[in-house]
Amino acid sequence: MDPRTRSLLEAPILTTLLRLAAPNIVTTVVQGSIGLIDIYFMAKLGTDAVAGVSLVFPGLMLMQMMSGGAMGGGISSAVARALGAGRRDDADAILPHALVIGALFASFFCVTMLAFGPWYYALLGGRGAVLDNALIYSNILFAGVFLIWSFNVLANVLRGTGNTFITAVVASAGAALLIPLSPCLIFGIGPVPALGVAGGAIAMLCYYGLGTAIYAAYLWSGRSVVRPRLRSTRLRWPLFHEILRIGAVASVISLTTNLTIALVTGLVGAFGAAAIAGYGIGTRLEYMLIPLAYGFGGALVAIVGTNVGAGNRERALRAAWIGGWVSFAMTGAVGLAAVIFPAGWLSLFASDPAVIEAGTAYFRIVGPFYGFFGLGMALYFASQGAGTLRWPLIAGLLRMFVALAGGWLLLRMTGSLTAVFAAQSAALALFGIVIAVSVARGVWFPGKDARQRP
Repeated sequence: MDPRTRSLLEAPILTTLLRLAAPNIVTTVVQGSIGLIDIYFMAKLGTDAVAGVSLVFPGLMLMQMMSGGAMGGGISSAVARALGAGRRDDADAILPHALVIGALFASFFCVTMLAFGPWYYALLGGRGAVLDNALIYSNILFAGVFLIWSFNVLANVLRGTGNTFITAVVASAGAALLIPLSPCLIFGIGPVPALGVAGGAIAMLCYYGLGTAIYAAYLWSGRSVVRPRLRSTRLRWPLFHEILRIGAVASVISLTTNLTIALVTGLVGAFGAAAIAGYGIGTRLEYMLIPLAYGFGGALVAIVGTNVGAGNRERALRAAWIGGWVSFAMTGAVGLAAVIFPAGWLSLFASDPAVIEAGTAYFRIVGPFYGFFGLGMALYFASQGAGTLRWPLIAGLLRMFVALAGGWLLLRMTGSLTAVFAAQSAALALFGIVIAVSVARGVWFPGKDARQRP
């Protein structure tokens, strides 16, 4: 057995979790920061540019969450369970199957967003210059969506083996390139013309293209635990099913998360462009919680998946609760910081008083509930490793219903933006509590000894 796989099965849980999570947090925070780099420079183009990019952001994050955390989680989980069960040939064969799935999903996103983008962004409240900026940014990004999917497929194969160091190195190096590249393309320099919001989209695709090339070089170098062979691997339905039975359900959960924020953006749009921009900047911090939770969640997929594959059920459950409560503490701390110092985040991206006011209202109402979101996300990723996602799916649907139906009802009753935000708080709390209760009641391993108290 490879030493990395053995450590997932036998090493102390907290030590192993922190060892895997530290580089994974670096990776996911850096990837989450890519959008912040864009919006930081685009904020200098004005409120219309920020509002336009904010309309695109939920759809972009949906695609990134599906490729990196949802379908990507299915890939990592499949690799981890195969290695834990000693099925080395299956682990090696998963990558070609994952690339086929990634290509199909990338094609869907590309065609859908290019065809229906104008209608979708107008539905969310985009008008005039705001809509124009949204379409420029969106069309470029989704035309190059194959790079994003390939990047995340390859990264998740590595995560499934317990290797989070390489992904951290690639993400950090790419971000170091992106910081100077984005302003050069957005504002122009020397012979490079100023491309505006289009420059930000092009810079982001450069990051994913370079990362994909580095991941591929490492995987085919022979130094990885898995040794993919594209030409000699025969595609088999059982391996597609192994990925899709987790990845497809997880994709629906990601859809509910992003659809919730996107449609709430539509409710907020009734209060104007400044409210959209303020809410958009605020939810970018909420989106940053996903990389933070995935820092532990990605590690949990590998630990839980490997132990479930090896039949170590109690160890898998202990790892899930340790990761869940650590994630609760960290994301809750971020939320409290946003409540106390909202301007510290908002002023990085906007100076318009109306934008700052809307973003501050969002943080003070929703921020205290960020911890529940972190707990729910960590246990959701752990559930990917366990191979069961029914209750995380139910929790995601309940969150969407409370956020949208509750937000719409409170808006009709009060006409208040803060009432819309109050519904988002209740939805986040419900999401975390439902998943935690389901795991505690033993849904992973039904039977008389299934219950596991946190």
